[in-house]
Amino acid sequence: MTMQLRVLGEDGVARIDRAARTVLERTGVLVPHARTLGLFAAAGANVEGERVRIPSTLVDACLAQTARSFTLYGRDRTRTAPFGQGRRNYNSIAGEAHWLDGPRRRAATMADVTAAARLGQQLEGLTIVGAMADPAERPVQVRCVEVAAELLRNTTKPITFWFHDGPSAKFVMELFAAVAGSAEAAAQYPVGYPFLEPISPLRFAPAGLDVLFETACAPLPVPIGPMAQVGMSAPATLAGTVAQETAEILAGLCAVQLIRPGTPVVFGGIAHAFDMRTTQLIFAGPEQGLMAVALTEMGRHYGLPVYTNTGLTDSKAVDAQAGLEAAATLLMGALGGSDIFGHLGISGVDQAASLEMLVFQHEVIQYVERVMRSFAIDDETLALDVIDAVGPGGLFIDQDHTLDHFRTEVWMPKLLDRRYWSAWDEAGRPETIDRVRQRLLDLQNAYEPCPLPDATERDVQRVLADASRHLLR
Repeated sequence: MTMQLRVLGEDGVARIDRAARTVLERTGVLVPHARTLGLFAAAGANVEGERVRIPSTLVDACLAQTARSFTLYGRDRTRTAPFGQGRRNYNSIAGEAHWLDGPRRRAATMADVTAAARLGQQLEGLTIVGAMADPAERPVQVRCVEVAAELLRNTTKPITFWFHDGPSAKFVMELFAAVAGSAEAAAQYPVGYPFLEPISPLRFAPAGLDVLFETACAPLPVPIGPMAQVGMSAPATLAGTVAQETAEILAGLCAVQLIRPGTPVVFGGIAHAFDMRTTQLIFAGPEQGLMAVALTEMGRHYGLPVYTNTGLTDSKAVDAQAGLEAAATLLMGALGGSDIFGHLGISGVDQAASLEMLVFQHEVIQYVERVMRSFAIDDETLALDVIDAVGPGGLFIDQDHTLDHFRTEVWMPKLLDRRYWSAWDEAGRPETIDRVRQRLLDLQNAYEPCPLPDATERDVQRVLADASRHLLR
């Protein structure tokens, strides 16, 4: 059974596509990067200073070169995250400046990266493990290399973190090669990817483009995700924001293909609404779900895998608001057909990373995955012979058919409370946050280390030493 949610439809997709191409041809994008400007000029774009106007023919040529699918691999190569292959993926946030310890917010540390990697290893619904922390205690020049190394030491799944710049990306690539066994193996079995985030409206950051030139040697896949904000960095209408975001992604795709033709690209539809009362971006309003579905339709129109920001919350705590927002938007994203749902584990709008929030959102993932699995309709599941054997007024609980099916048909949560009132009352009336904290503690106590082999660890230490020596001088 196929379940799909659509917002644009064929006519809407066609109109957004035409609007995005008009933006690229008439308005253009700002590319403050000499090497990339040269590639655009050579490919036939209209380059005036740092403004690049991209003809539709160039967009089509670059789309034709783009790989439509790929797979990320953990250092355990049975732990995979396939894109463009009909499977949903989930990742925890690549990094936040702040961290929540219960109600206390503090600066994130490298120890938090370790904790995030270990929890991500244990949560079966997470296919890509994010660092969750961006530890300011480490120099920014080498931070992403050290964060990547710590992730690789503590999880065997694919990983995600924030690449910083071109020079540090060079050492990240060496790190990936050390863990994979060679540069060729690292290219064949990519363990992570750089995230290219155009700055809305219609600009690119030089450091992000520098990273692409370093990772193009593999090449690593590239998700492209501008965070256009309705009424702030994009038009005050959802249609206008979706059109602008589509233009920004297509411009990024062109840059990626000009740097290395054939590089896989993910269409990162992560536009957000904006709250004019608080002057705060909105992570989880109904508009977030609507734009995620619309941008998924656009990504599918171009034949690309899609990344959306759904399953998030504007709440700073695990509470009823978090449950409503995470579940509603994640279900919309899943029904829309996205390939990956990212940045889980954030409390509020980039206010802090929280292991408690990640554990809670993981329960939402499992709920949504049960919905997406739907149910089979065949002779066995229709159970006419069982209904006839039980007859009017009977019970099904003692039937072999019930024993055969109840575990697979009905989802059993790990956090949600379904007990009788008396049992809940006798247990002290635990609230959702109490169950989340106990579940987190149980997982942390059950973690089984997965260290790198000794020879690989020595290679990692060599790369880290070289990175410090060259980047901190």
